[in-house]
Amino acid sequence: MAALERSDTGVADAPADAPEDSVLGRAYRALSIGIVSVVLLIAFEATAVGTAMPVAARELGGVSLYAFAFSGYFTTSLFGMVLSGQWSDRRGPVGALTTGIGSFAAGLVVAGTAGTMWVFIVGRAVQGLGGGLVIVALYVVVGRAYPERLRAAIMAAFAASWVVPSVVGPLAAGAVTEHLGWRWVFLGIPVLVVFPLGLALPQIRRRAGGPVEAGAVAALDRRRIRLALGISLGAGLLQYAAQDLRWISVLPGAAGAALLVPAVLGLLPRGTYRAARGLPSVVLLRGVAAGSFIAAESFVPLMLVTQRGLSPTLAGLSLAAGGVTWAVASWVQSRPRVEPYRERLMTVGMVLVAAAVATAPSVLIHSVPAWTVAVAWAFGCFGMGLVISSTSVLLLQLSAPKEAGANSAALQISDALANVVLLAVAGAAFAALGGGHSATATAVEATTASGTHPAAFAAVFLPMAAVALVGAWVTARLRADSR
Repeated sequence: MAALERSDTGVADAPADAPEDSVLGRAYRALSIGIVSVVLLIAFEATAVGTAMPVAARELGGVSLYAFAFSGYFTTSLFGMVLSGQWSDRRGPVGALTTGIGSFAAGLVVAGTAGTMWVFIVGRAVQGLGGGLVIVALYVVVGRAYPERLRAAIMAAFAASWVVPSVVGPLAAGAVTEHLGWRWVFLGIPVLVVFPLGLALPQIRRRAGGPVEAGAVAALDRRRIRLALGISLGAGLLQYAAQDLRWISVLPGAAGAALLVPAVLGLLPRGTYRAARGLPSVVLLRGVAAGSFIAAESFVPLMLVTQRGLSPTLAGLSLAAGGVTWAVASWVQSRPRVEPYRERLMTVGMVLVAAAVATAPSVLIHSVPAWTVAVAWAFGCFGMGLVISSTSVLLLQLSAPKEAGANSAALQISDALANVVLLAVAGAAFAALGGGHSATATAVEATTASGTHPAAFAAVFLPMAAVALVGAWVTARLRADSR
């Protein structure tokens, strides 16, 4: 905190003394609109792709690789995050941001034109590299360009930018998928890149460009880059092994673990794996929250389409209300009055996440209304809004300006790595219990069969609910001094 009190940003010309008290004040308006628009683009892609994914997997004959299509994105984003943290701390966030947006758009094109599931996964991997570069660069921009009193508000704005995509995205993606084909869900998004890039870059160059110390452009830390490659390759091998249930898959699984473990220990704050108080627990909580929730959410549309006979549009819309409640919760945590109660609110948030994930598989019982998932997910997303935005705020509070990039990368690595590992676990359990077979059934067959292999979906959701409860325990260890 002492380092942050010096200038709040670590950049000599940062507008810490600007008279405006709002992220939309004259001093910050263009920057805020630009970077929030970037988040809006990523949010629209995420909600739209989730709706189109079940149809894409079926058409490409890759339902058995369904989890890999999600985790492939997170696997390469791990490398992108570390690279972006290094790049942003040493040379400013502009280069990482522009390269990331270009890679993100290129990956969408590859996925949208894929002829096989593996090519589709490659496109998702290219997207992930870009997404990893972008998200860490944006955190560095927030840490440098905004004073501490406005950071919670801009994080809330990031969350709010998911509202419209969460409501419109599934409906639009479902309509496009049903009438034009799933490919246009991917190919239509890259055209949205130009506006946010053009609006944000001039302001980022002026307020957050260049290294923390003027004139000091340091070389990238090659050790951390090697560790980043190790964590990405290890995560990819682990995910591949989880998707292939033959005994021979033990070999890539063991190789992945051998690469992954030392890389994680080298890239995350010391004590993260044992929930040491302070920054390590903040980083750990981010992974536990995001991993348990995303691993479960990835299977919700597939469950509703194959087990309850819903159309892709309706299945996607079951998650729409969550975008609104997530944004509301993020706004709640940004209020100055709740700052003394932040950790308590995060505990409540993780309990809500656990309850929502545990409730979702109840719709496997056909007497339970399908809209139960929508209600549960609205509460779960409220919990995530309390937790995710708060971890970002706490991380910046605990980081010196010159460490903002590396620590932001650690936060995002924890997020993405947990997604990869828990998706691998969920995917393996799903495949082992016949999920790949049940998912290839038509909607009519799934309905008339009274839910084929429901245990495959239950094996995804119930363990993730238990992981979320572990996150509720971690929230008690977020401050260095618990008293």
